[in-house]
Amino acid sequence: MDTRAWLLVAAVAALLTMGIAAVLLIRLFRTRKLLLDAGVPLRNKALVWAAVLYTVCPVDLIPDPVYLDDIGFLLLALRSLSAQAPGRFGRRVF
Repeated sequence: MDTRAWLLVAAVAALLTMGIAAVLLIRLFRTRKLLLDAGVPLRNKALVWAAVLYTVCPVDLIPDPVYLDDIGFLLLALRSLSAQAPGRFGRRVF
C-alpha cells in the first residue's frame, strides 16, 4: 500500500470515530435527566462521571489515536445507567 491508501484508511477511521463520538455525546445529553433523578443508584451515576473523566483524561490504558477504549467505557457506563431506569421517562434512553 502506498501513502495515499494509508491516508485514506486513517481518514475513514477518524471520520468513523468522530461519528461515534457525536452519537455518544447526544446520548450523554439525553442522560442528564437520569443523572438528576433520585431513584437511580449513586453507583451508576458515579460510573458515568468516572467514564466521562476517563474520556477527557490524557492518561490512557490503551494508547491509541482513535479513542476506542474511551468510547467503550463511556458506552458501558451509559448503558448501565439506562438499565437502572428503563421506564422512568416513558422510554429507554438507548
